[in-house]
Amino acid sequence: MTQGLIIVTGGGRGIGAAVCRKLAAAGYSVAVNYAADAAAAEAVAAAIRETGGRAQAFHADVADPAAVKSLFENAVDALGALVGLVNNAGIIGVSARIDAQEAVDLARLFAVNVLGTMHCAKEAVRRLSTRHGGAGGAIVNVSSVAARLGGLAGGVPYATTKGAIETFTKGLANEVAREGIRVNAVAPGMTATDMSSAAMREAALASLPMGRVGEPEEIAEGIVWLMSPAAAYATGTVLTISGGR
Repeated sequence: MTQGLIIVTGGGRGIGAAVCRKLAAAGYSVAVNYAADAAAAEAVAAAIRETGGRAQAFHADVADPAAVKSLFENAVDALGALVGLVNNAGIIGVSARIDAQEAVDLARLFAVNVLGTMHCAKEAVRRLSTRHGGAGGAIVNVSSVAARLGGLAGGVPYATTKGAIETFTKGLANEVAREGIRVNAVAPGMTATDMSSAAMREAALASLPMGRVGEPEEIAEGIVWLMSPAAAYATGTVLTISGGR
């Protein structure tokens, strides 16, 4: 029996794909959002369906408010009532000192990582909030330990976007807590995905108390817990999953 629909942005690869698989295994219908790699997202959705779950891939650039609106409308039409959102879509941007950054690259970074998260949350709140006739639900935003540590060399702009995500998480949680919506964030440490190069992972190892990088499935476990009824009293918090960093 399905527990309702959860939209996962950036669900075709890495942490997002692991989240989609684990949510489906927990009984949720899953909308696998992607911006560019249709084949990867379709593969995730197909694998879920092959194991008896409900999933479908949906294209949308989260930086585009109109595309986000269509994403939510199409996902609900195809898979049923929304119960949650995982704001996972994000980009690293250009790795460079701030004095070498181009305005167009910074604008795109913030459009995806910060405004994209807000666009998706807006559509989710409109459907989940009891103020709008919804039955409540949960939102989990994906941050990073970079928000607290300042980021790797050349990654200050990325870290800044994640700091904004944590502020947004706390503020939105306060705003909608009495409307049946819980809002939390997960802050992963260095994780073995295609967003982190081998060189980045190697550079991070010396500072990791556990001596290894994380796996996408390990981050996904925390996200799925925050989405679940087991986390019913958790809102406005950031769960760090970073191997001790």
